[in-house]
Amino acid sequence: MSKTIGSPGVPTVKVSPRGASRLKDGHVWVYRSDVVAANGVPPGSLVNVADHRGQPLGSALYSSSSQIAIRLISREPVADFAALLRQRIADAVAYREPIVRDTNAYRLVFSEADFLPGLIVDRYNDILSLQILTQAMDAQIVRETLISELIRRLHPASIVERVEPRVRQLEELPPRPSGLMQGKKVSTIFAMNGVQFHFDALEGQKTGAFLDQRENYAAAAQYAHGEALDVFCYQGGFALHMAPRCSRVTGIDSSRPALEVADQNATLNHAQLNGKEIEWIEANAFDLLKDYSSSGQRYDTIVLDPPAFAKTKRDLDAALRGYKELNLRALKMLRPGGILVTCSCSYHVSPADFLGMLADAARDAHRVLRLIEVRGQSKDHPVLLNVPESAYLKCVIAIVS
Repeated sequence: MSKTIGSPGVPTVKVSPRGASRLKDGHVWVYRSDVVAANGVPPGSLVNVADHRGQPLGSALYSSSSQIAIRLISREPVADFAALLRQRIADAVAYREPIVRDTNAYRLVFSEADFLPGLIVDRYNDILSLQILTQAMDAQIVRETLISELIRRLHPASIVERVEPRVRQLEELPPRPSGLMQGKKVSTIFAMNGVQFHFDALEGQKTGAFLDQRENYAAAAQYAHGEALDVFCYQGGFALHMAPRCSRVTGIDSSRPALEVADQNATLNHAQLNGKEIEWIEANAFDLLKDYSSSGQRYDTIVLDPPAFAKTKRDLDAALRGYKELNLRALKMLRPGGILVTCSCSYHVSPADFLGMLADAARDAHRVLRLIEVRGQSKDHPVLLNVPESAYLKCVIAIVS
């Protein structure tokens, strides 16, 4: 991407009638199969988009390698891309000011949902964790503009880039390590709903934690009681929120490093937990639930928060089988009046698919489920109505009889 971004010499990419219709219907992506002409367009360019007849459709970021070739950034021509970036950062900050509560950790920029496709920025107290996911956002002039604006508006101690090697490979970008972009601080303590967590900016999954579950942690804690089991507990998000309300809490995860951080988080919240100890078990969740179910283990509250089982649409059937097995075993282990909190972060598993799977599992377990809440991602992960891919998290809270 050159320093003449947004100049009159911006190249034009033509799209098929299907691609044009998609944009006119409010979506912001055009797939490579619907690009009619993009001859000589440099990778990561800002481009004008037009239909096959040459009628303008807006301005977009172009990828020469991704299956998502066009990511619309404006319905109007963009004369100054750097100014647009600065304004979008300002808008993202302003959007969150009235809706983020009881935390100093939240998603600050959510890619297409904040009209900055290919950019993720999460705030963890005084550290910003950033992910760049497209050719256009990787350009040096874009990086410099983003960093300077984030510093000017938020004054972080540090900004860290978390790199997804697979994404850079798909975008045909050169490899680069995760690391500091600004500042020297790589660890801090952040709080969600009054619960404190350790944060290491260069460790853990995603950008370091699962901020999209923040409001669901608090919701689950409202109903949790008795003996509780947190499956796929990671660093203890649900377990730590439920512990003050429960007589006993056990967290299960296959990652020893995650459990070590979970235990450190429990120590950090010792006073709030009233001296209660949370038991952390390193195990394969499927195997352990099978053993516990067979041996007659019973609980009053069970949380299921697995990783994404459906990375693509082709994975849907296998994913639903996996979700059903987990939920079936959990339902068999819950006492009457027990609470099930069950989640899916797979976009390709729709809310209807997920509720259908849960109904099948309840039927096979000979249990009756009454829904208390059907929830999604926290509000700092906004959903664009015409971009269904921006809505991915499902969280169902139900009572079992």
